[in-house]
Amino acid sequence: MADRKKEAKVMGLSFIFKKLALVAVTLTLAATSVAAQTQPGCESSCGNISIPYPVGTGDGCNISSNFFITCNTTFNPPKAFLTTSNIEILDISLDGYLRISESIGYDCYNEVGRTLCFDIWLQLSKFPISHTRNKFTAIGCDTYAHVKDYLGDTYSTGCLTFCDNITNVVKGSCSGIGCCQTAIPKGVRSYHVTFDSSNNHSNVLSFNPCSYGFVAEDGAYNFSISDLYDENFSDKEFPMILDWTIGNQTCAEAKMDQENYACKENSDCIDPENGPGYLCKCLDGFQGNPYLSQGCQDINECDTLKPCNGTCNNAPGSYNCSCPDGFEGDGLRNGTGCSPKVVMLHRQSFSIAVVALGIGVGVLFSLLCLSWVYMGLRQRKLTAEKSENLQQNGGMLMREQLPKRAEMLTT
Repeated sequence: MADRKKEAKVMGLSFIFKKLALVAVTLTLAATSVAAQTQPGCESSCGNISIPYPVGTGDGCNISSNFFITCNTTFNPPKAFLTTSNIEILDISLDGYLRISESIGYDCYNEVGRTLCFDIWLQLSKFPISHTRNKFTAIGCDTYAHVKDYLGDTYSTGCLTFCDNITNVVKGSCSGIGCCQTAIPKGVRSYHVTFDSSNNHSNVLSFNPCSYGFVAEDGAYNFSISDLYDENFSDKEFPMILDWTIGNQTCAEAKMDQENYACKENSDCIDPENGPGYLCKCLDGFQGNPYLSQGCQDINECDTLKPCNGTCNNAPGSYNCSCPDGFEGDGLRNGTGCSPKVVMLHRQSFSIAVVALGIGVGVLFSLLCLSWVYMGLRQRKLTAEKSENLQQNGGMLMREQLPKRAEMLTT
Protein backbone atom coordinates (compact mmCIF):
# COMPACT_ATOMS: atom_id res chain seq x y z
CA MET A 1 0.00 0.00 0.00
CA ALA A 2 2.92 2.34 0.71
CA ASP A 3 4.34 1.65 -2.77
CA ARG A 4 0.99 2.47 -4.29
CA LYS A 5 0.87 5.77 -2.44
CA LYS A 6 4.36 6.65 -3.66
CA GLU A 7 3.12 6.00 -7.15
CA ALA A 8 0.15 8.27 -6.43
CA LYS A 9 2.50 11.06 -5.43
CA VAL A 10 4.28 10.73 -8.78
CA MET A 11 1.31 10.24 -11.05
CA GLY A 12 -1.09 12.53 -9.20
CA LEU A 13 -4.85 12.09 -9.23
CA SER A 14 -4.81 9.50 -12.03
CA PHE A 15 -3.71 6.93 -9.47
CA ILE A 16 -7.02 7.25 -7.67
CA PHE A 17 -8.73 5.08 -10.24
CA LYS A 18 -5.92 2.52 -10.20
CA LYS A 19 -5.87 2.28 -6.41
CA LEU A 20 -9.55 1.82 -5.75
CA ALA A 21 -11.53 0.27 -8.60
CA LEU A 22 -15.26 0.41 -8.20
CA VAL A 23 -16.27 -2.76 -6.37
CA ALA A 24 -19.70 -4.35 -6.61
CA VAL A 25 -20.04 -6.62 -3.62
CA THR A 26 -22.93 -8.54 -2.19
CA LEU A 27 -22.01 -10.17 1.10
CA THR A 28 -24.22 -11.82 3.64
CA LEU A 29 -23.18 -13.24 6.97
CA ALA A 30 -24.69 -14.42 10.21
CA ALA A 31 -24.77 -13.21 13.79
CA THR A 32 -23.62 -15.14 16.84
CA SER A 33 -20.74 -14.53 19.19
CA VAL A 34 -18.91 -17.85 18.81
CA ALA A 35 -15.85 -18.99 16.90
CA ALA A 36 -15.99 -19.55 13.13
CA GLN A 37 -17.40 -22.83 11.81
CA THR A 38 -17.21 -24.00 8.23
CA GLN A 39 -18.57 -26.70 5.98
CA PRO A 40 -16.72 -30.03 6.21
CA GLY A 41 -13.56 -30.05 4.12
CA CYS A 42 -13.43 -26.25 3.76
CA GLU A 43 -10.73 -23.86 4.93
CA SER A 44 -11.65 -22.37 8.27
CA SER A 45 -9.07 -19.59 8.14
CA CYS A 46 -6.86 -17.49 5.89
CA GLY A 47 -3.70 -16.52 7.70
CA ASN A 48 -4.86 -15.07 11.01
CA ILE A 49 -8.47 -14.54 9.84
CA SER A 50 -11.23 -17.03 10.72
CA ILE A 51 -13.70 -17.62 7.90
CA PRO A 52 -17.15 -18.79 9.05
CA TYR A 53 -19.82 -20.22 6.77
CA PRO A 54 -21.75 -18.81 4.84
CA VAL A 55 -18.49 -17.12 3.76
CA GLY A 56 -15.92 -19.37 2.16
CA THR A 57 -12.92 -19.65 -0.12
CA GLY A 58 -14.12 -22.21 -2.65
CA ASP A 59 -16.96 -24.15 -4.23
CA GLY A 60 -19.38 -25.52 -1.64
CA CYS A 61 -17.69 -23.55 1.10
CA ASN A 62 -19.77 -20.39 0.71
CA ILE A 63 -23.52 -20.05 0.49
CA SER A 64 -23.24 -18.35 -2.93
CA SER A 65 -20.65 -16.70 -5.16
CA ASN A 66 -21.35 -13.38 -3.42
CA PHE A 67 -19.84 -14.83 -0.25
CA PHE A 68 -16.53 -15.71 -1.84
CA ILE A 69 -13.33 -14.70 -0.04
CA THR A 70 -9.99 -14.57 -1.84
CA CYS A 71 -7.15 -15.92 0.28
CA ASN A 72 -3.90 -14.56 -1.15
CA THR A 73 -1.09 -16.87 -0.09
CA THR A 74 1.67 -14.71 -1.60
CA PHE A 75 1.63 -12.78 1.65
CA ASN A 76 3.19 -14.16 4.82
CA PRO A 77 0.93 -14.79 6.60
CA PRO A 78 -1.77 -15.05 3.89
CA LYS A 79 -4.29 -12.21 3.61
CA ALA A 80 -8.03 -12.37 2.96
CA PHE A 81 -9.72 -10.02 0.49
CA LEU A 82 -13.36 -9.22 -0.14
CA THR A 83 -14.45 -11.24 -3.19
CA THR A 84 -11.90 -10.40 -5.91
CA SER A 85 -11.27 -6.80 -4.77
CA ASN A 86 -8.22 -5.24 -3.13
CA ILE A 87 -10.17 -4.59 0.10
CA GLU A 88 -8.30 -6.43 2.84
CA ILE A 89 -10.37 -8.19 5.52
CA LEU A 90 -9.13 -7.95 9.09
CA ASP A 91 -11.93 -9.84 10.83
CA ILE A 92 -15.14 -11.70 9.96
CA SER A 93 -17.59 -11.90 12.83
CA LEU A 94 -20.84 -13.79 13.12
CA ASP A 95 -22.16 -10.86 15.15
CA GLY A 96 -23.11 -9.08 11.93
CA TYR A 97 -20.08 -7.01 11.02
CA LEU A 98 -16.96 -7.18 8.88
CA ARG A 99 -13.75 -5.31 9.69
CA ILE A 100 -11.67 -4.14 6.73
CA SER A 101 -8.51 -2.08 6.32
CA GLU A 102 -8.91 1.33 4.69
CA SER A 103 -6.37 3.98 3.75
CA ILE A 104 -6.73 7.72 4.35
CA GLY A 105 -7.11 10.71 2.06
CA TYR A 106 -4.85 13.74 2.17
CA ASP A 107 -4.40 17.23 0.75
CA CYS A 108 -0.89 18.78 1.10
CA TYR A 109 0.65 22.20 0.41
CA ASN A 110 3.94 24.09 0.39
CA GLU A 111 4.83 27.75 -0.14
CA VAL A 112 3.87 27.52 -3.82
CA GLY A 113 0.53 25.81 -3.35
CA ARG A 114 -0.97 22.30 -3.48
CA THR A 115 1.59 19.58 -3.91
CA LEU A 116 -0.29 16.35 -3.31
CA CYS A 117 -3.94 15.33 -3.15
CA PHE A 118 -5.41 11.89 -2.63
CA ASP A 119 -9.19 11.50 -2.44
CA ILE A 120 -10.81 8.36 -1.04
CA TRP A 121 -13.40 6.53 -3.16
CA LEU A 122 -15.31 3.44 -2.11
CA GLN A 123 -18.42 1.72 -3.41
CA LEU A 124 -20.06 -1.42 -2.07
CA SER A 125 -23.23 -3.16 -3.22
CA LYS A 126 -25.74 -4.23 -0.51
CA PHE A 127 -22.99 -3.92 2.03
CA PRO A 128 -23.59 -0.82 4.20
CA ILE A 129 -20.91 1.00 6.14
CA SER A 130 -21.85 0.79 9.81
CA HIS A 131 -23.31 4.09 10.98
CA THR A 132 -23.05 3.09 14.65
CA ARG A 133 -19.47 1.73 14.69
CA ASN A 134 -17.65 4.22 12.48
CA LYS A 135 -16.74 7.90 12.55
CA PHE A 136 -15.55 10.24 9.83
CA THR A 137 -12.42 12.00 11.04
CA ALA A 138 -10.69 15.09 9.66
CA ILE A 139 -7.27 16.35 10.79
CA GLY A 140 -5.67 19.74 10.12
CA CYS A 141 -5.47 23.38 11.13
CA ASP A 142 -6.87 24.82 7.89
CA THR A 143 -9.13 21.99 6.84
CA TYR A 144 -12.56 21.34 5.47
CA ALA A 145 -13.11 17.61 4.83
CA HIS A 146 -16.22 16.56 2.96
CA VAL A 147 -17.68 13.04 2.67
CA LYS A 148 -20.58 12.38 0.33
CA ASP A 149 -22.23 9.61 -1.64
CA TYR A 150 -20.17 8.56 -4.63
CA LEU A 151 -23.27 7.82 -6.71
CA GLY A 152 -26.44 9.88 -6.67
CA ASP A 153 -25.41 12.50 -4.09
CA THR A 154 -28.00 11.15 -1.67
CA TYR A 155 -26.07 12.40 1.35
CA SER A 156 -23.30 14.85 2.21
CA THR A 157 -21.55 15.60 5.50
CA GLY A 158 -18.21 16.72 6.84
CA CYS A 159 -16.48 18.89 9.43
CA LEU A 160 -14.21 21.91 9.84
CA THR A 161 -11.07 22.16 11.90
CA PHE A 162 -8.92 25.30 12.36
CA CYS A 163 -6.11 26.44 14.64
CA ASP A 164 -3.68 29.36 14.35
CA ASN A 165 -1.11 28.01 16.74
CA ILE A 166 -0.14 24.48 17.68
CA THR A 167 -0.31 25.45 21.36
CA ASN A 168 -4.09 25.72 20.94
CA VAL A 169 -4.36 22.04 20.00
CA VAL A 170 -5.41 19.59 22.71
CA LYS A 171 -4.00 16.07 22.62
CA GLY A 172 -6.67 13.39 22.29
CA SER A 173 -9.45 15.91 21.55
CA CYS A 174 -11.38 15.86 18.27
CA SER A 175 -13.68 18.76 19.03
CA GLY A 176 -12.71 20.99 16.09
CA ILE A 177 -9.26 22.36 16.99
CA GLY A 178 -6.82 20.36 14.90
CA CYS A 179 -9.20 17.38 14.73
CA CYS A 180 -12.93 16.87 14.24
CA GLN A 181 -15.27 13.92 13.90
CA THR A 182 -18.81 13.31 12.68
CA ALA A 183 -21.13 10.36 12.22
CA ILE A 184 -21.77 8.44 9.01
CA PRO A 185 -25.41 8.41 7.80
CA LYS A 186 -27.35 5.17 7.99
CA GLY A 187 -27.45 2.91 4.95
CA VAL A 188 -24.36 4.35 3.23
CA ARG A 189 -22.78 1.96 0.69
CA SER A 190 -20.38 4.35 -0.98
CA TYR A 191 -18.47 7.49 -0.17
CA HIS A 192 -16.08 10.02 -1.65
CA VAL A 193 -13.84 12.08 0.63
CA THR A 194 -12.68 15.48 -0.66
CA PHE A 195 -10.82 18.43 0.90
CA ASP A 196 -10.71 22.19 0.82
CA SER A 197 -8.59 24.83 2.57
CA SER A 198 -9.35 28.51 3.10
CA ASN A 199 -5.70 29.68 2.93
CA ASN A 200 -3.90 26.67 1.42
CA HIS A 201 -2.38 26.05 4.88
CA SER A 202 -0.21 29.16 4.30
CA ASN A 203 -0.62 30.34 7.90
CA VAL A 204 0.16 26.93 9.43
CA LEU A 205 2.76 25.42 7.06
CA SER A 206 5.38 25.34 9.79
CA PHE A 207 3.49 22.72 11.77
CA ASN A 208 0.65 21.50 9.52
CA PRO A 209 1.19 21.28 5.76
CA CYS A 210 -1.53 18.65 5.11
CA SER A 211 -5.19 17.90 5.71
CA TYR A 212 -6.28 14.31 6.31
CA GLY A 213 -9.66 12.56 6.20
CA PHE A 214 -10.82 8.99 6.67
CA VAL A 215 -13.68 6.77 7.80
CA ALA A 216 -12.59 4.47 10.63
CA GLU A 217 -13.95 2.29 13.39
CA ASP A 218 -15.02 4.39 16.35
CA GLY A 219 -12.22 4.31 18.92
CA ALA A 220 -9.58 3.00 16.49
CA TYR A 221 -7.94 6.42 16.14
CA ASN A 222 -6.68 8.56 19.01
CA PHE A 223 -5.64 12.06 17.97
CA SER A 224 -2.05 13.07 18.61
CA ILE A 225 -0.65 16.58 18.06
CA SER A 226 2.29 15.09 16.15
CA ASP A 227 -0.15 13.84 13.48
CA LEU A 228 -0.43 17.43 12.24
CA TYR A 229 3.18 17.45 11.04
CA ASP A 230 4.03 13.74 10.68
CA GLU A 231 5.23 13.25 7.09
CA ASN A 232 4.40 9.52 7.23
CA PHE A 233 0.85 9.90 8.53
CA SER A 234 -0.53 9.63 4.96
CA ASP A 235 0.79 6.06 4.75
CA LYS A 236 -1.32 4.86 7.68
CA GLU A 237 -4.41 2.67 7.43
CA PHE A 238 -7.29 2.26 9.87
CA PRO A 239 -9.95 -0.42 10.38
CA MET A 240 -13.48 0.27 9.17
CA ILE A 241 -16.65 -1.68 10.00
CA LEU A 242 -19.14 -2.89 7.40
CA ASP A 243 -22.53 -4.38 8.29
CA TRP A 244 -23.73 -7.70 6.86
CA THR A 245 -27.09 -9.24 6.14
CA ILE A 246 -28.58 -12.26 4.43
CA GLY A 247 -30.39 -11.40 1.21
CA ASN A 248 -32.93 -8.60 0.92
CA GLN A 249 -35.88 -10.13 2.74
CA THR A 250 -37.21 -9.33 6.18
CA CYS A 251 -37.48 -12.13 8.71
CA ALA A 252 -41.21 -12.46 8.11
CA GLU A 253 -40.65 -12.81 4.37
CA ALA A 254 -37.68 -15.15 4.75
CA LYS A 255 -39.57 -17.57 7.02
CA MET A 256 -42.21 -17.98 4.33
CA ASP A 257 -39.51 -19.19 1.94
CA GLN A 258 -38.37 -22.25 3.88
CA GLU A 259 -36.46 -23.69 0.94
CA ASN A 260 -34.01 -20.77 1.01
CA TYR A 261 -34.37 -19.80 4.68
CA ALA A 262 -30.84 -19.57 6.07
CA CYS A 263 -31.49 -20.04 9.80
CA LYS A 264 -31.12 -23.68 10.88
CA GLU A 265 -32.18 -25.67 13.96
CA ASN A 266 -32.20 -23.99 17.38
CA SER A 267 -31.78 -20.55 15.83
CA ASP A 268 -33.97 -17.55 15.14
CA CYS A 269 -34.14 -14.71 12.65
CA ILE A 270 -33.22 -11.09 13.44
CA ASP A 271 -34.12 -7.96 11.50
CA PRO A 272 -30.95 -5.82 11.69
CA GLU A 273 -31.00 -2.07 12.10
CA ASN A 274 -28.90 -1.44 9.01
CA GLY A 275 -30.80 -3.58 6.48
CA PRO A 276 -32.23 -4.72 4.15
CA GLY A 277 -31.81 -8.43 4.76
CA TYR A 278 -31.79 -10.53 7.92
CA LEU A 279 -29.41 -12.25 10.29
CA CYS A 280 -29.55 -15.53 12.20
CA LYS A 281 -28.68 -16.14 15.81
CA CYS A 282 -28.59 -19.24 18.00
CA LEU A 283 -31.33 -19.36 20.61
CA ASP A 284 -30.50 -18.60 24.22
CA GLY A 285 -28.77 -21.58 25.76
CA PHE A 286 -27.24 -22.64 22.42
CA GLN A 287 -24.04 -21.67 20.64
CA GLY A 288 -22.43 -22.28 17.29
CA ASN A 289 -23.09 -21.37 13.67
CA PRO A 290 -26.83 -20.85 12.98
CA TYR A 291 -26.27 -21.27 9.23
CA LEU A 292 -25.08 -24.86 9.50
CA SER A 293 -27.36 -27.82 10.11
CA GLN A 294 -26.94 -28.83 13.76
CA GLY A 295 -24.65 -25.81 14.04
CA CYS A 296 -26.32 -24.47 17.20
CA GLN A 297 -25.45 -26.85 20.02
CA ASP A 298 -26.75 -26.86 23.58
CA ILE A 299 -24.57 -25.09 26.12
CA ASN A 300 -23.93 -27.13 29.24
CA GLU A 301 -24.26 -24.25 31.66
CA CYS A 302 -23.51 -26.57 34.57
CA ASP A 303 -19.95 -27.00 33.26
CA THR A 304 -19.36 -23.60 31.66
CA LEU A 305 -21.12 -21.22 34.05
CA LYS A 306 -21.23 -23.32 37.22
CA PRO A 307 -24.30 -21.33 38.30
CA CYS A 308 -25.43 -23.50 41.22
CA ASN A 309 -24.20 -24.00 44.73
CA GLY A 310 -26.67 -26.86 44.96
CA THR A 311 -27.30 -29.51 42.33
CA CYS A 312 -27.17 -28.35 38.69
CA ASN A 313 -29.31 -30.10 36.10
CA ASN A 314 -28.63 -29.25 32.46
CA ALA A 315 -31.53 -29.12 29.99
CA PRO A 316 -31.74 -28.30 26.26
CA GLY A 317 -31.28 -24.56 26.04
CA SER A 318 -31.40 -24.03 29.81
CA TYR A 319 -30.63 -25.45 33.25
CA ASN A 320 -32.08 -25.57 36.74
CA CYS A 321 -30.67 -25.68 40.24
CA SER A 322 -32.02 -27.66 43.16
CA CYS A 323 -31.16 -28.05 46.84
CA PRO A 324 -30.55 -31.35 48.68
CA ASP A 325 -33.00 -32.75 51.22
CA GLY A 326 -33.15 -30.69 54.37
CA PHE A 327 -32.24 -27.48 52.54
CA GLU A 328 -34.26 -24.78 50.82
CA GLY A 329 -33.68 -21.94 48.30
CA ASP A 330 -33.28 -21.50 44.54
CA GLY A 331 -29.87 -23.21 44.52
CA LEU A 332 -28.32 -20.40 42.44
CA ARG A 333 -24.82 -19.21 43.23
CA ASN A 334 -25.95 -15.62 42.65
CA GLY A 335 -29.40 -16.17 44.15
CA THR A 336 -30.63 -17.32 47.51
CA GLY A 337 -28.56 -20.48 47.26
CA CYS A 338 -29.28 -23.39 49.63
CA SER A 339 -29.69 -23.07 53.38
CA PRO A 340 -30.87 -25.46 56.11
CA LYS A 341 -34.62 -25.57 56.66
CA VAL A 342 -34.38 -23.77 59.99
CA VAL A 343 -37.98 -22.57 59.91
CA MET A 344 -39.27 -26.05 59.21
CA LEU A 345 -37.23 -27.47 62.12
CA HIS A 346 -38.79 -24.93 64.48
CA ARG A 347 -42.21 -25.85 63.22
CA GLN A 348 -41.50 -29.54 63.73
CA SER A 349 -40.22 -28.90 67.28
CA PHE A 350 -43.30 -26.85 68.03
CA SER A 351 -45.53 -29.60 66.67
CA ILE A 352 -43.72 -32.24 68.74
CA ALA A 353 -44.05 -30.09 71.85
CA VAL A 354 -47.77 -29.63 71.23
CA VAL A 355 -48.24 -33.37 70.73
CA ALA A 356 -46.19 -34.14 73.84
CA LEU A 357 -48.18 -31.63 75.88
CA GLY A 358 -51.41 -33.12 74.61
CA ILE A 359 -50.26 -36.60 75.54
CA GLY A 360 -49.15 -35.38 78.98
CA VAL A 361 -52.49 -33.68 79.61
CA GLY A 362 -54.28 -36.78 78.46
CA VAL A 363 -52.24 -39.04 80.72
CA LEU A 364 -52.74 -36.68 83.68
CA PHE A 365 -56.47 -36.52 83.02
CA SER A 366 -56.58 -40.31 82.82
CA LEU A 367 -54.71 -40.62 86.10
CA LEU A 368 -57.10 -38.18 87.75
CA CYS A 369 -60.05 -40.13 86.44
CA LEU A 370 -58.57 -43.35 87.66
CA SER A 371 -57.90 -41.75 91.05
CA TRP A 372 -61.48 -40.54 91.25
CA VAL A 373 -62.75 -44.00 90.37
CA TYR A 374 -60.39 -45.59 92.84
CA MET A 375 -61.41 -43.19 95.64
CA GLY A 376 -65.05 -43.71 94.85
CA LEU A 377 -64.75 -47.47 94.90
CA ARG A 378 -62.78 -47.36 98.12
CA GLN A 379 -65.33 -45.07 99.73
CA ARG A 380 -68.09 -47.41 98.76
CA LYS A 381 -66.15 -50.33 100.16
CA LEU A 382 -65.53 -48.56 103.44
CA THR A 383 -69.19 -47.59 103.70
CA ALA A 384 -70.22 -51.16 103.02
CA GLU A 385 -67.80 -52.51 105.59
CA LYS A 386 -68.99 -49.94 108.12
CA SER A 387 -72.57 -50.84 107.51
CA GLU A 388 -71.78 -54.49 107.79
CA ASN A 389 -69.87 -53.98 111.01
CA LEU A 390 -72.67 -51.90 112.40
CA GLN A 391 -75.16 -54.56 111.60
CA GLN A 392 -73.04 -57.24 113.06
CA ASN A 393 -71.89 -55.37 116.16
CA GLY A 394 -75.25 -53.71 116.81
CA GLY A 395 -77.14 -57.06 116.76
CA MET A 396 -74.80 -58.69 119.21
CA LEU A 397 -75.09 -55.73 121.55
CA MET A 398 -78.85 -55.87 121.44
CA ARG A 399 -78.82 -59.57 122.23
CA GLU A 400 -76.65 -58.88 125.20
CA GLN A 401 -78.83 -56.00 126.40
CA LEU A 402 -82.24 -57.71 126.09
CA PRO A 403 -81.79 -60.32 128.89
CA LYS A 404 -80.55 -57.62 131.20
CA ARG A 405 -83.56 -55.46 130.49
CA ALA A 406 -85.91 -58.47 131.15
CA GLU A 407 -84.38 -59.12 134.53
CA MET A 408 -84.81 -55.53 135.49
CA LEU A 409 -88.46 -55.61 134.58
CA THR A 410 -89.16 -58.77 136.62
CA THR A 411 -87.54 -57.43 139.71
